[in-house]
Amino acid sequence: MSEYIIALDAMGGDNAPDAIVAGAVAALRRYGDIRILLAGPEARLNALLEDDGDVRGRVEILPAEDVIGMDESPMLAVRKKVNSSMVQAMMAVREKRAQAVVSAGNTGAVLAGGMLRIGRIPGIERPALAPVIPGAKKPFLLIDAGANVDCQPKYLEQFGLMGSVYMRSVMGVRDPAVGLVNIGAEAEKGNKLTKETYQLMSRQTSYRFAGNAEARDIPTGDFDVVVADGFDGNIILKYTEGIVGAMMGMLKSYLSTSKVSKVGATLARPAFRKFKRSMDYNAYGGAPLLGVEGAVVKAHGSSGEQAIMNALRQAREMLVGDVTGKIREGLSGLSD
Repeated sequence: MSEYIIALDAMGGDNAPDAIVAGAVAALRRYGDIRILLAGPEARLNALLEDDGDVRGRVEILPAEDVIGMDESPMLAVRKKVNSSMVQAMMAVREKRAQAVVSAGNTGAVLAGGMLRIGRIPGIERPALAPVIPGAKKPFLLIDAGANVDCQPKYLEQFGLMGSVYMRSVMGVRDPAVGLVNIGAEAEKGNKLTKETYQLMSRQTSYRFAGNAEARDIPTGDFDVVVADGFDGNIILKYTEGIVGAMMGMLKSYLSTSKVSKVGATLARPAFRKFKRSMDYNAYGGAPLLGVEGAVVKAHGSSGEQAIMNALRQAREMLVGDVTGKIREGLSGLSD
């Protein structure tokens, strides 16, 4: 049986290290084929693990006394804080002591660390952040969600490859439909970037390009992968998060305006709970950083035990599906 070694930044996120360690223990108990390298202050982590003897033999602590804060300059922190929990976790991947890294820490530092400390897959121009987002019919992958705000057509063509590989290998989509975010469905629509990207995507043979994706079509489920530059992708992501929160708040307010509406709300509570679960980021774990030499998962900063366990599951599935190797293989089918 293969063994998968995942480096976990124990000090990243709002609930570190308690929730991070609890999530690691939960993942170890669920998956017998993983080991975890837990990066952080040795004494503090040992204290949190003292009651977990059943899995303690599959946890190794990577001593790291520094922490990269959420408000620090990402590039500077990754370069200077070599003894931070995040950098030590990433160095474990670079040095082949681990195959994957999970962090709920500073997003910019995760992106910078992926580039500087782990390194790109040869041939990949830019790694991309790619969260899985719930849709009306099925979840879809949004790539890029903020790592690259200024893009060239070649970057977007490669994003399509990376997203397609992820959806096949991790999400089990047999033949992912890849769409390009644009202001119209027709090939001639858009700006210089999208027009040139459309031509590249139409010529490549590594994935199924399904044409332009207008904003209103993104959440319907017609596309499995939605490709955008990081500027537009981040706006789509943040707007989606905001509109869902606003709609839930409005609905809750309206349902409490009268006795009749309150009775209706009580009767509909199971449906509301199901809808809320379907929109919960905890179910997916985190956003993969695709295009680097290893599996990297950026968990949400407010992740609790369940979300960390799912982020570790996600990293494991990326390794089982050999996402990095398949991205490398797919480069041969892209346009020259």
